[in-house]
Amino acid sequence: MKHFCQLLLLIWAGHSLAQSNDLALIKSRIVTDLMQAKVSDKAIELIMPKMNEDGSFAGINYADLSRTASFPHGGHTRDLVLLAKAYKTNSSAFYQNPKVKELIVKGLDYWVKNDFVGDNWHDNQITTPTNLVNLMLVVGDELPKELVEKAQPMIGRANMNASGARPSGDRIVIAGILAKNLLFRNDFQAFDPVIKIIEGEMKFATGARGLQHDYSFHHREDRVNNTSSYGYGKFANAYGEWSYYVAGTRYAFTKEKINLLVDYYLEGIYKQQVYGIYEDISVKNRSISQKAGPLQPYSTLEIERVLACTDYRKAELEQIIKLRKGEAKPAVSFAKFFWQTEHFVFQRPRFYTTVRMYSTRNRNMEEPYNGPGKTTHHRADGTNYLMLRGDEYHNIWAVYDWQKISGTTILQKLQMPPIEHIQKDGLTDFVGGVTDGLYGAVVFDFKSPHDGTEAKKSWFFFDEEYVCLGTDIKAAADLPVATTINQTLLRSDVTLMQNSTVQPLAKGSRALENVQWIHHDKVGYVFPQPALIQASNQTETGRWSDITDQKNISKETVSEEVFKLWFDHGKKPKNAAYQYIVVPNVTVEQLTKNSGRNVVILSNTRDLQAVKHEGLGMIQAAFYKSGEVAITKSQTLRMDSQGMALLKTQSGRATALTVADPSRKLSRISVTLSGIYKTKGQGFVALPNEAQNQTTFLIDLPQGVYLGKSVTIQLEVR
Repeated sequence: MKHFCQLLLLIWAGHSLAQSNDLALIKSRIVTDLMQAKVSDKAIELIMPKMNEDGSFAGINYADLSRTASFPHGGHTRDLVLLAKAYKTNSSAFYQNPKVKELIVKGLDYWVKNDFVGDNWHDNQITTPTNLVNLMLVVGDELPKELVEKAQPMIGRANMNASGARPSGDRIVIAGILAKNLLFRNDFQAFDPVIKIIEGEMKFATGARGLQHDYSFHHREDRVNNTSSYGYGKFANAYGEWSYYVAGTRYAFTKEKINLLVDYYLEGIYKQQVYGIYEDISVKNRSISQKAGPLQPYSTLEIERVLACTDYRKAELEQIIKLRKGEAKPAVSFAKFFWQTEHFVFQRPRFYTTVRMYSTRNRNMEEPYNGPGKTTHHRADGTNYLMLRGDEYHNIWAVYDWQKISGTTILQKLQMPPIEHIQKDGLTDFVGGVTDGLYGAVVFDFKSPHDGTEAKKSWFFFDEEYVCLGTDIKAAADLPVATTINQTLLRSDVTLMQNSTVQPLAKGSRALENVQWIHHDKVGYVFPQPALIQASNQTETGRWSDITDQKNISKETVSEEVFKLWFDHGKKPKNAAYQYIVVPNVTVEQLTKNSGRNVVILSNTRDLQAVKHEGLGMIQAAFYKSGEVAITKSQTLRMDSQGMALLKTQSGRATALTVADPSRKLSRISVTLSGIYKTKGQGFVALPNEAQNQTTFLIDLPQGVYLGKSVTIQLEVR
């Protein structure tokens, strides 16, 4: 029995040693990570003189803790971390400098004596604990023990019972702060369950907060798209950070969890970034009213961390790294509809474009929490941004006309509704897209919850152009209604064809009659029927402080050259319509030779919007009700309900059919095509009718969390 007990003690000791070694490795990785971003000595030279005798910093308004003040106090604890990093960096002139250490102690003492608590929970549960725990990990062992203990309650506001630690919300970030503090305090027993909490957060949560089954991300229960904000930094990157820290230890995350993270990056996040390189402003919410720094590619750090944990989809991840480093050019083409979020993305190697919408299933926009975003009422009203480089709209927002948002149809109100009326539920359910992964179309049965303006809007996407249709446009208010084709930074001369004559457009703003096409910044806007167009290419002015209620925002007037193109439907339109084709990456000479683009608009009515691309042999259609469309003189496509269809043909025969139900009400959809097809497959039945020379297809639609997703059936393989 004695030997058995000794054996158990040896096993326990070995296990404890292995655990201790793992935790030491994790802690060293975190500290190395913290020290990775170098602090310049010049920055330290600027920080040190700002500290007052009592430990406060000059320039910080410590009295204002309001939500709209954006917690300037965060600068106090952040600068303490910078001082600590310089103090611990042997290449710094301030390495082990007693004066720097004295300032750190003095600044921390001032903080713990005052314990600044902001009106925004984020300040207290994330900002302050993050900076303080980082300070502890970098230099805490050299600080007075009494001071370290006094800081603990402030770090401890990051805990799993905190209001912000909501599942799939800021839970990973808060758990990460807690885990770092446990490592600092060598509380290894409590560390285990916190890591399990972090690992467990990588899961689908469709219908609630978190990762949706289409790989979009909802931070709140309003089902607004937060993929590029919370879903990127505070979910995916925070998760990837911890997967890297614990890799190769007993705490390592499972392969299933890491692979889901990779899928989310590649199918969700990177497909909502311009070429996977730059920020896509269409998925921004209230933060759009904050001035951004210079346009930069995203970091490669999150990918490098993931690749340290898995080889899953390695080549695709490495390609994103090359793109972000400028070592490769965009080469990927895809079409994706995020059916849980009503967001469509279409990319070709030379352009990237999106459509943002909302329905009865989600809300239009994020609320303007804490001040920013006060002008974003219409940013999901069928917004259609187009980017060839990624900088087309960069920092345009201070001078932007927020009632002429690219792609939208908006009542031109005398003033915008108050900010408490920004977020609204959608009023229609026939909102969605059809896509086979490479091509696609989008439909938006639009009714504004702000003013009742109505329109039936659709977009049809091909390799070198896309078609935009609108009809049944109505408004009761005695105000003009505008459909904006684009509003972007003016980056080149503007050229147009008017009355069959190509000519430059002088600076200014005016109505133009009989316009056949307009060209600006390598983009052509083609009008299949000569149109009356409103065009503006001139300097616009504004102030960043006008588009946010945050404090300390510049009131300086700024100016930008802006290109704006729109249809004026007049006051109280009853059945207005529009049609235009957008041709990215085209020259004036190419437009002059081929403005038709091999595109035929088959229908633009309140019941059916449909387009045929003769070069691709493709028909895309949105049926607002059951109906039929002639695709050639002798062939028709009929749908027996609402729905969308994408039909590929070759030599007069259909080769593939993709369908979707934007209303999300059907379990099966019925489509009838001219010709006899005897194909068989899972999820559909073909019913050929020899007498009428037609075939009806009964196609099962995705259900549950996949409602709204497209399904493709192969009719003939060639």
